[in-house]
Parts: sequence; C-alpha cells; structure tokens
Amino acid sequence: MAEEVTTLENLKEAMASSNAPVETAEVVETVVSAPVEPDADAPVQPKIDDLGRAYATGKRKNAIARVWIKPGAGKITVNGRDVLTYFARPVLRMVINQPFATTAREGQYDITCTVTGGGLSGQAGAIRHGLSRALVYFEPSLRPVLKKGGFMTRDSRVVERKKYGRAKARRSFQFSKR
Repeated sequence: MAEEVTTLENLKEAMASSNAPVETAEVVETVVSAPVEPDADAPVQPKIDDLGRAYATGKRKNAIARVWIKPGAGKITVNGRDVLTYFARPVLRMVINQPFATTAREGQYDITCTVTGGGLSGQAGAIRHGLSRALVYFEPSLRPVLKKGGFMTRDSRVVERKKYGRAKARRSFQFSKR
C-alpha cells in the first residue's frame, strides 16, 4: 500500500492485496462514499418556511420567546396583543426594536411572538434575542452587524438560587448578640 490511493477501485485493490478482512473493505467503502461536508466559504441560505416567515427562539432569565418575522408594515404582536399594550414602558419597546435600529430595518417586518415565563424585562430581552436570530435566518448577511452589537448571544445571567442557612442567596439571617 505504498502507492497513493485516489479512487474507490484503487482502494479496494489495495485492501485486497494487503489481505485485509472483508469487513474492513466494507467499512472503508462506506466511509469513502459518505457525503462531503459543504464548503465553509459557501453563502448561507435563508431559512424561510412555506408561509414566508423566519422562526427563532430567544431566551433571557426565565423567559422564552418564540418569534416569527415576515415582510410587512412593522406590526408587532406579542401573545395576541399589540406591543403598545403588552409592553407599556417605552424602555421595553426600545429593547425590542434595537435589532431593527442597528440593521436599519425599522418598519420592514411584521413580528408575531409568544413569550412565557419571567417578568416583563426578561420577556423583552427574550424577544430581542429571538428577533435577532430570526433576522439572521431571514437575511444571513445581517449576522456580523447583529453579532457585533451583542444581540446574537444569549444573556446567561439568571437569579442565583437560595442556599440553606441563609435568608436569600447570600444574605445571612440577622445576627443577635444576646
């Protein structure tokens, strides 16, 4: 087997001449005929369903948001309600719109999302995370901009658990001298 093996036939001949067991030749044939990995430099294709939407899941603290985006007039619906009624505080609406402001896509997509768990701040962060991921699925060329802005990374900070012998996670019970 000193000569270079270039084709499957050459490999079979080399295996037969080296008195290798038949099972080894079958394994080599399956490995050689395995599909080739796609080129890393190939452009990423958008992931869009039959209805013309891109879907992504976003998480923040204990909140989980399922987000669908499609081209439209910029209408945002959260759990079947308008975003103005669901998120009354302007800061939370600003958090949701940050990916659009960063990519200059305000008013170009309709957003439908369902969000569960956590409080309003965590839910807004989860929607922002899911929205950023859905935008990348819809337009893969936006990934570097959103990644640089920190919208693609899930914020892993969660509430620390309470420990036994403590009043909260770290706070001790009140000390009494007598």
